[in-house]
Amino acid sequence: MIRALLTALAAALLYLSAAEAAAAPDPYTAPIPAIGASWYPEQWPEARWDTDLALMRRANFTVVRVGEFAWSRLEPRDGRFDFAWLDRAIAAAARHGIRVVIGTPTAAPPIWLTEAYPDVLRVNEDGSVEGHGERRQFSFASATYRRYATRIAGELARRYGRNPAVVGWQIDNEIGVPSFDREAKAQWALWLAARYGTIDALNRRWTTEYWSQRYDRFDQVPLKSRGPHNPALMLDFRRFVSTVWADYVGVQAAAIRAHADRRQFVTTNSTSWNNNFDQYLVHRDLDIAAWDDYVPNGRPDWAANALHHDLVRGYKNRNFWVMEAQPGRVDWASLNRSLEPGQVREIAWQAVGHGGDAIVYWQWRSAFNGQEQYHGTLLGPDGEPMPIYEEIARTGAEFAAAGRHLAGTIVPRAEIALIYSQESRWAIENERHSRDYDPVAALKDWYRPFAAAGRAVDVLSPSADLSGYRLVLAPNLNLLDEATAAWLETYVRSGGQLVLGPRSGMKDRDNGLWRQRQPGPLSGLLGARVDYYYPLDEPERIHGDVGVATVNTWAEVLDPRAPDVKTVARYTGGSGWLTGRPAIVSRPAGRGSITYVGAMLDVDGQEQLTAWMTARAGVSGPVIAPVAGLEVMERQDARTRYLILINHNDVPVVVTLPAKGRLVLGDLRGSELPAHGVLLWAISRSK
Repeated sequence: MIRALLTALAAALLYLSAAEAAAAPDPYTAPIPAIGASWYPEQWPEARWDTDLALMRRANFTVVRVGEFAWSRLEPRDGRFDFAWLDRAIAAAARHGIRVVIGTPTAAPPIWLTEAYPDVLRVNEDGSVEGHGERRQFSFASATYRRYATRIAGELARRYGRNPAVVGWQIDNEIGVPSFDREAKAQWALWLAARYGTIDALNRRWTTEYWSQRYDRFDQVPLKSRGPHNPALMLDFRRFVSTVWADYVGVQAAAIRAHADRRQFVTTNSTSWNNNFDQYLVHRDLDIAAWDDYVPNGRPDWAANALHHDLVRGYKNRNFWVMEAQPGRVDWASLNRSLEPGQVREIAWQAVGHGGDAIVYWQWRSAFNGQEQYHGTLLGPDGEPMPIYEEIARTGAEFAAAGRHLAGTIVPRAEIALIYSQESRWAIENERHSRDYDPVAALKDWYRPFAAAGRAVDVLSPSADLSGYRLVLAPNLNLLDEATAAWLETYVRSGGQLVLGPRSGMKDRDNGLWRQRQPGPLSGLLGARVDYYYPLDEPERIHGDVGVATVNTWAEVLDPRAPDVKTVARYTGGSGWLTGRPAIVSRPAGRGSITYVGAMLDVDGQEQLTAWMTARAGVSGPVIAPVAGLEVMERQDARTRYLILINHNDVPVVVTLPAKGRLVLGDLRGSELPAHGVLLWAISRSK
């Protein structure tokens, strides 16, 4: 376990490059785009299975996910495995032309395991112990649990790793909850020792003289997720948790690959903006990424959802799966409103447009009992289709028709990259300094104008390969180490246009303040620094090359130091610390430029900033003239570009399509795309 943690720590310091990820083989054999549902045959009489599978085929389903909560059925006693029922379920699915993703059942341990080894149960930060009957009640740090989890994963793979009906594996289900038990604390001390080498180094880098926090041994350092506490400890807690989860996923992946053939992918399913661990690290040992796309309030924010698809695609820089999606509604929101007619279909097509190769609905049929009996399903408890069934069946028919076109296609590399730093997000959220400063909301604000204009954006880690991008945006790069700064400087001097947002370069790798002011190690390249920062409780204004705009929540005053620094915008009006001072500055460097935006802008201001940035960087114009609420996405292969258009509006819109193309499928009526309409347009690529 110690060796695994040390190995994982070393890997945590180096992410896979985008080029390496893109070059990885892609042998997976699921139909593309695939559509299906989570199916729990263990919950229903076997005599019902063929009826269910026939209804799935009528809905044009091509895949089901099974097994992720069935540990007590798969291993009813310690070491006694019962796979016969799963054999029959997989065979039944195959007879109906449906392929299978198997979930390792480790999110819900059987009671014989937790009774025999109560130390595997998760200990919450308040000292309470989770009991049986929920899920994720295990300790991610437990060696005993790890041993049993790896064994069941390996036994499943031994049996189904070469089954032609099985196309992939999902490890666990929605991982992320840490434990504060004795083993976790012991591993925390070992992790710190591996990271810092000596306790003196930790004390120095954490500035533990503050509040008499100095430690004599690593095992004295508390394991804490909540402050107020040393910001370095708060950040390292997150890093430690990420390392343990990456190892947890990695050992199951290894157990599966020991028996599975290369046709079968290995993934895990994450949740929207999951903040429990570093996604890039946890996906290190996986083949593809997958996430669970839910709209709990029933009112989709299409641009925000598009951003998250792009984020997930960036975990591995390749196509991904939506492993759970809602068939109408959920049951865990404060108000579980259903999606409107047409929206389930458009959400499915949006996933495909951003690189999704499958959408799997949760779940197939309402369970008679259990904690999620009110959740949306395709069939009711009576086994008959629910109202959403026909819309999903239509989507499945379209996926089948599109399959021969979209198989083997990818989302082409964009001209614009948006940097997402999980560590910077943690650092800001730990010390917001303004209740309204939300780093995820800031990412959405920067992304929206590009989506509205029909311009694609790749979302990347700070260490990704940036070569070839015309414009790189870093709205929240709060933590900026010297290596990343050097990487960004190389990008700029090689001809790139880098735009930093507020709070960039405040912190070093240990979540400590840089000796120089913002943007820390990039201040020399910028030729300017942030003189001071001001949380706002009322709006301010700026004017300049980006027009006139309103500033909300956060304002920074820039201090140009080099003669070639250009002030792009200044604060105006009122009185006080901001008036007349630079809010946005830019400087040429090598063949490129670096810009610092010190203000959080309103919607109109962000749109004006976007127009200024794209024009300056020479970003290509959109393929289709922008229309409010019309999303334009692209997938391609060597021969054809495929445009996927979705009208997210409640009214029809007029679209102007490229002349040299043809309609593959969709709702186009003349030049109009109806409300919530979808179309797929093919353009042959020039030789």
